[in-house]
Amino acid sequence: MSSHRPLVFAHRGGADALPEHTLGAYLRALEEGADGLECDVRLTRDGHLVCVHDRRLDRTSNGRGRVSTKTLAELESLDFGSWHPGYPDDEEPLPALSRLLTLDRLLEAVCDSGRNVRLLIETKHPTRHGAEVERQLVRTLRRFGLTEPGPESRVQVTVMSFAALALRRVRVQAPAIPTVYLVELLPPGVSRGRLPFGARIAGPGIGLVRSRPWLIPAIRAAGHQAYVWTVNDKADLDMVLEHRVDGVITDRPRFVLDHLAAL
Repeated sequence: MSSHRPLVFAHRGGADALPEHTLGAYLRALEEGADGLECDVRLTRDGHLVCVHDRRLDRTSNGRGRVSTKTLAELESLDFGSWHPGYPDDEEPLPALSRLLTLDRLLEAVCDSGRNVRLLIETKHPTRHGAEVERQLVRTLRRFGLTEPGPESRVQVTVMSFAALALRRVRVQAPAIPTVYLVELLPPGVSRGRLPFGARIAGPGIGLVRSRPWLIPAIRAAGHQAYVWTVNDKADLDMVLEHRVDGVITDRPRFVLDHLAAL
């Protein structure tokens, strides 16, 4: 077994243990020692970036309809956590595990954590807001001083997307921010290690890595890094470690950290 040590990213904050995309989940992942965090962002009707994966609200809240058609105030009235089996059975509400998380709040928490954190931000497409998602994201990151990180910067942001044009927009507006091209189905170029619009990191899904064991070597031979999602069990973790991937995105950061520590 290789002793290679990849970066460990808490997928949606570590969605196995606590409600995904809640502040409590992200803070727990940092306390457990995750190298980084992964979040998805969507734009509300009134122009706020919120950390929600699905286009619709039904799965992860007590609301209905599309995130993009709601205002921030409407979304903040919803419960985003008590559906999860890891939500404590308490009479008192727990805002850190049920309140909608905005990107601003997540960035504040990460910047105030006092430790080095790598933050992966995925912009979700297609969306009615189109390119405005990346424009608003870059504005937000610039406000936090995160668009031109230096070697001493404690918080390092990387933007990810399945949409190649989204990566192009980020590169044009903030060329110093690294980008990850996410892939679930394999485009011809990526099979030969080519990534679009200046992306230097490939983000294949674990199913793709299982079915095409030559993919990670091809990506690395082309001079790129590889972050694999979503790695949640021992067999998959051992496989990606053998491939010497650069990043492991997981719902179970504590499990992955413990496994790495035992090697």
